[in-house]
Amino acid sequence: MDVNFIIALLILGAVVGLLAGLLGIGGGGVMVPVLTSLFAAQGFPADQTLHIALGTSMAAIVPTAYASLRAHHAKGAVLWDVVKKMTPAILAGTFLGTFLAAYLPTKALAIFFAVFMTYVAIQIWVGIKPRSQAQLPSTLSLGVAGAVIGAISALVAIGGGSLTVPYLMWNNVNIRQAIATSAAVGFPIAVAGALGYVINGWGIPNLPAHTLGFVYWPAVILIASVSFFTTKIGANLAHSLPVTILKKVFAVLVVLLSVKMLVGVL
Repeated sequence: MDVNFIIALLILGAVVGLLAGLLGIGGGGVMVPVLTSLFAAQGFPADQTLHIALGTSMAAIVPTAYASLRAHHAKGAVLWDVVKKMTPAILAGTFLGTFLAAYLPTKALAIFFAVFMTYVAIQIWVGIKPRSQAQLPSTLSLGVAGAVIGAISALVAIGGGSLTVPYLMWNNVNIRQAIATSAAVGFPIAVAGALGYVINGWGIPNLPAHTLGFVYWPAVILIASVSFFTTKIGANLAHSLPVTILKKVFAVLVVLLSVKMLVGVL
């Protein structure tokens, strides 16, 4: 790896951690398009660059997801009964979602990523806060929702918060508990996603050195080593900075990055 590549990965890790702590938003929306560009510049195989970016992003958010889970658990806001009911289906959905991602051609995967992240950006910009319409759903309903959330999360390398939080709020869970519970299920999503991308990329020829499946470990280590610390900085800044405005800036950034990635892939 050249020095510029290493510096870029460290900066990416710092930005991802700050966003996670400041806005409570996972880093996949930023990491995937940036990693795709960085990997392409390093000469990674064009037909696998996006898959490697997705797998690497999933693995890189594991430490941050775990730290977030612990922080919310310490505040007593996690609905562990809901987590226990959703986790088996989330693990299965995320794991199987990585097989679908590995099967999809790069162009189709890039289009899905760009469309979904545009939906997330609109959700953030408008500030959608769904009203509670029902009591907490049955175990079966939680399981089905978990499987869908996990599968989509695997396809776009996110922790599932943009889907889990609205779903729980629609089902009579207050915003504080919805965010905390979403953070708790984000950890198994990250673990299952990373494992799935390792397995699906196993044995594929011509992948870059230091990859395990679709996970490029030097990038994971560099990003995670910085983001773990900047997440705490972002959380502290959240009390003094205009978070609402920053979320809208983030929404625009995600769309621009996704479009740039899509143009590059197409």
